[in-house]
Amino acid sequence: MAMSEMFTPLGSVVAGIMCLWAMFQQYFPYELRPHIQKYSQKLVSFVYPYIQITFQEYSADRWRRSEAYVAIQDYLSSDSSSRARRLKADIIKDSQSVALSMDDHEEVTDEFQGVKLWWDSGKSSPKTQIFSFYPASDENRYYRLTFHKRNRDLIVGTYLDHVLKEGKAIAVRKRQRKLFTNNPSQNWYGYKRSVWSHVPFEHPATFKTLAMESKKKEEIVTDLTIFRTRKQYYSKIGKAWKRGYLLHGPPGTGKSSMIAAMANLLNYDIYDVELTSVQDNTELRKLLIETTSKSIIVIEDVDCSLDLTSQRKKKKKEEESKDGPLRMKGKENESKESKVTLSGLLNFIDGLWSACGEERLIVFTTNHVEKLDPALIRRGRMDKRIELSYCCFEAFKMLAKNYLDIDSHNLFPSIERLLGETNMTPADVAENLMPKSITDDPETACLEDLIQAIETTKEEARVKADKEAKEKEEEEERLKKEKEAKEKEEAEEKEKTEEKVKENGVVPAVKENGVVS
Repeated sequence: MAMSEMFTPLGSVVAGIMCLWAMFQQYFPYELRPHIQKYSQKLVSFVYPYIQITFQEYSADRWRRSEAYVAIQDYLSSDSSSRARRLKADIIKDSQSVALSMDDHEEVTDEFQGVKLWWDSGKSSPKTQIFSFYPASDENRYYRLTFHKRNRDLIVGTYLDHVLKEGKAIAVRKRQRKLFTNNPSQNWYGYKRSVWSHVPFEHPATFKTLAMESKKKEEIVTDLTIFRTRKQYYSKIGKAWKRGYLLHGPPGTGKSSMIAAMANLLNYDIYDVELTSVQDNTELRKLLIETTSKSIIVIEDVDCSLDLTSQRKKKKKEEESKDGPLRMKGKENESKESKVTLSGLLNFIDGLWSACGEERLIVFTTNHVEKLDPALIRRGRMDKRIELSYCCFEAFKMLAKNYLDIDSHNLFPSIERLLGETNMTPADVAENLMPKSITDDPETACLEDLIQAIETTKEEARVKADKEAKEKEEEEERLKKEKEAKEKEEAEEKEKTEEKVKENGVVPAVKENGVVS
């Protein structure tokens, strides 16, 4: 009976408080509520000596994730598994282990220079309730730090800097490099929103395995290494810490492998931008903002990705000249096509928005550099142009070392002579150096296959050249006959005119274009 008697007045107090709170929400003027909350918090501060700092996952505009939130998440995940009771688990590379982090509404303690403080995680929902089939579409997660007010200077001045630096260092140590691709814009909002999708980046290419001249490789490696260490220099000269590379050459010359080797050398992530799925310049800017530092932003085959020149205007005029139904259909297709402009792309790589991150490479690849707009590849935007051409003998020796593990062979002189006479890409050479059967001497078999392939390519090139020469000769002969026929026709017309003059005695008027009227 004693316990029931004790809880009876407590229940009455709780019920009374709930009733008063309901009346406050229902009848108290909305304009006066902020003042009541303000003074009530001051009153509570006299008896509650703790300060709270909240770190939101996204800022108010929700354009990019807070770097402070990410750093705190990494800092807490390093040892939260030994302190928190409820954890979230995620599988990391090769499924060999799991990464643990604090679950929502969980609290852990930390200690810094003898001062005890508390971290808790949570999530907030929007105040405006929206009906949706997808729950928690706009939830915003946060971390909250609680500490005694007498330690304010230590926590704000020293501890938070320690947390951010340590969190970033932990992220670098445990970071698994990723290959990103942009999602269609309809996936950028709502449930499971995501601007970029990614997979682990595990490409094995390095500069040691690239098939190209040693001098050119050393030049590129030196350029990349200098860039990585020039943060203060770029700040001094007033430029964004980024660098543009243009990789151009025929298909199969190793442009994608070059990008992978750059990423492996610098330990950068790769963002592969698919321009055709970007609707307009605003979306392109959004993609740039969502990229991180220490990354390579790649646009492959930029000459084919979008129609960025005056050709778009010509196509638009042609569509406008079509009949009604066809014109309407053309407009529907146009609304679905990307409206990214050359100006938008230039601002993406070299405008004000390009400075929203640091330590980034912007790489364009193309098979036809002559088709690109000069404004797109001028100095300052594409700082370094790298031509990747056909396989030379030095590149072949690198491929032979990689694929067959040999440095010399009695067939090398023949291959050197043939490569000097024939254009063959490193990809085609590498294909012929891969053993296709089990033999006692795979090296000789592969080299013989390569010699045969080069000779075949050489013969095909000769036949193609002969055909083109024959077609050119036939075209010249056709033009010559047309010219002779025209001259003969003009001579006959002139002769008839002269006969008319003799018969009638009247000189016909001659127009400016030489036509007799």
